[in-house]
Amino acid sequence: QVQLVESGGGLVQAGGSLRLSCAASGSIFSINAMGWYRQAPGKQRELVAVSGGSTNYVDSVKGRFTISRDNAKNTVYLQMNSLKPEDTAVYYCHAYLRRSFIESPRDYWGQGTQVTVSS
Repeated sequence: QVQLVESGGGLVQAGGSLRLSCAASGSIFSINAMGWYRQAPGKQRELVAVSGGSTNYVDSVKGRFTISRDNAKNTVYLQMNSLKPEDTAVYYCHAYLRRSFIESPRDYWGQGTQVTVSS
């Protein structure tokens, strides 16, 4: 069993900052990539940032958000600065990982954490 537990969401004014954390626990052999997605009301879920062999961001957050990982703790962070109202969404942690040497990597998701940016 693998669990992804997120923390750090909340309400912040435009221009403010938040830091999201996501810790993966359970039976983990290796983690290929970890990242963050978000889903705003009435919109599709979109990739925000991913850290694997390389680091990538959606264009709308470049220069404002920074993804980082602590591999020893199986944890991924998302530092969000200069937040805008359009960043309001539920943010989901994602991991692409193997539970054992013989298993293929698969996707795992956190439960989501609400980020609300007021204008």
